[in-house]
Amino acid sequence: MENIEKDQTKRHKKKSVQRWPYIKRRPYASGLISWIVDARTKSGGERKTFATYAEAETYADGCRIRRSNEGLGAFGNEELARFGKTVQEAINFYLEHLRQRERSVLVSEAIIELIAVRRSSGQSELYCCGLKARLQRFQLEYGNHAVAAIESKQLDAWLSGLKVGPATRNTYRRDLRTLFSFCVKRGYMLKNPATATERAKQHEKPPGILTPKEAAKLLNSCNKDTLPYFAIGLFAGLRRSELEKLDWQEINMKSNFIEIKASKAKTAQRRLVKIEPVLKLWLKSVAKDAGPVVPTGDLDCRFDTMRKAGFGKPGTETEDEKKRNVTLKPWPLNALRHSFGSYWLAKFKDTAALALQMGNSPQIIFAHYRELVSPDDAKQFWSMNPELLPDADKLIS
Repeated sequence: MENIEKDQTKRHKKKSVQRWPYIKRRPYASGLISWIVDARTKSGGERKTFATYAEAETYADGCRIRRSNEGLGAFGNEELARFGKTVQEAINFYLEHLRQRERSVLVSEAIIELIAVRRSSGQSELYCCGLKARLQRFQLEYGNHAVAAIESKQLDAWLSGLKVGPATRNTYRRDLRTLFSFCVKRGYMLKNPATATERAKQHEKPPGILTPKEAAKLLNSCNKDTLPYFAIGLFAGLRRSELEKLDWQEINMKSNFIEIKASKAKTAQRRLVKIEPVLKLWLKSVAKDAGPVVPTGDLDCRFDTMRKAGFGKPGTETEDEKKRNVTLKPWPLNALRHSFGSYWLAKFKDTAALALQMGNSPQIIFAHYRELVSPDDAKQFWSMNPELLPDADKLIS
């Protein structure tokens, strides 16, 4: 081994004028020798160490060939050097980008795949349909684009052009993040462009609720078909989607509980909702042993009930309504559920218990329903006995 190293040293000394890249001999105190190939240039490059001169010379020859074929740019770039990167690293990065583009899919294909996976994983049909509807709006413009080609600035421009409120825009942004996160996991793209988009600033508003007088008028405007929907919404706080799937078999008037099955709950978790005494009074005349609580095609009937109670689009009053001095008011978003949460918390003052009833987190309950109604209003709300309200005979018409 020692003779081989001496022979390599002699061969190295014979070459008085070296070509680039330069090969340098480095002896160590231990007696070992290594060979350094210095392939640096003014714009970058690097040095490498080899155990033998033959390996060093082979690498140096390779550098000369690359320099001849590609020029000095193959070994360095001033702008890349400023970031501590080499041209080879830049090449590797871009090649990976091209590979991602090559195995990417169209936005339209990714949406179909995402919805199918969400359905097979047990997500509710309501969630899947909503997600699909919003993403298909994005598909109208970008359906034929490869997902790997989509950039954050394109998403920001699309979101800005929706002409919707901040909350709705953020919902669309959330769905885009879901879509592209799925694409990253599937290897269709390197990173999620939606994470770098701007979130719209939302001004928190207290939830819209019905006053005790409005709630009483609403209940008095019901018939036997619409009463269960509005009474359970007001006094039990079920979500609209949960109400529309509810069966009378899941309402136990003896044990005073409504069962929300996991398959019908937004959170996919079973829960029991207490039937308060006032709700029991409103349901006793219309309760059934089995069958849907909300009849199929009941939506128009519900709108009619709301209109009788004075809720509708302002400015659309009929001639008859104008003669009766009726001025329609907009229906507050989630008015039944929000009214229940606000009045329940005002009476019972138990955030954790209300969270279990409504299927929310205590944080959401505390943020949205704390101190929204007075104790006097809460007392009136929970005292709405149908026998004491005017025009109660309308309830069974």
